[in-house]
Amino acid sequence: MKRIISILAALLCAVAALAQTPQEIISGMEEAMKVFEKDGEIGALSMTLDIKIPILGTMSSRSYILGDKLRVDAEVMGEKTITYTDGETSWTYTPSESKVVIENFDGTKKSNNQADVALFSGITDGYDVTIKRETSDTWQLLCKKSRTNTKKDDPKTMNLEVYKKDFLPKSLSASISGITVTMRDFSPDVTEKQVTFNPADYPGVTVVDNR
Repeated sequence: MKRIISILAALLCAVAALAQTPQEIISGMEEAMKVFEKDGEIGALSMTLDIKIPILGTMSSRSYILGDKLRVDAEVMGEKTITYTDGETSWTYTPSESKVVIENFDGTKKSNNQADVALFSGITDGYDVTIKRETSDTWQLLCKKSRTNTKKDDPKTMNLEVYKKDFLPKSLSASISGITVTMRDFSPDVTEKQVTFNPADYPGVTVVDNR
């Protein structure tokens, strides 16, 4: 049995190595991204979003999605917040104020993080994709806006890095009007505890209930 598993593993590595054209890599990535889906929606996903703005610096957040639940750990201009939502209620903890604010949440609106992930479906449509660099672990793709792409809001270039081992994206970055947006560190490993607000985790804080 161990020998069979070793042979299968070797075959999988060989198949991955054959996918060397940009089109094959993108196709493999789009298929691999289904690991985050459940019933047509995002099932489980964690990712980091960095937004670099001239003068202001970089705003960073780590998001955890599990079904209807979402947690976002954000840092904007040195101010940290942790926000939980369950589709009906949101809890926002601000360490600098030692305060938790509870509010009603509009569950009819999808989170920005879900919209961000949706970008990976057909992300390179309207772009000419080439392999910029290849390492032992990843393919680094350069996506240049095609002449036939008339969408004004599309960035001129995007940088996409894809893991060879499983075809999952390592990072995607693009710049628009001097603002650089990078999505990175994707993972389907999210637990119920990570996305559920627990008062016991925030003892001694001031609670403001605005519901």
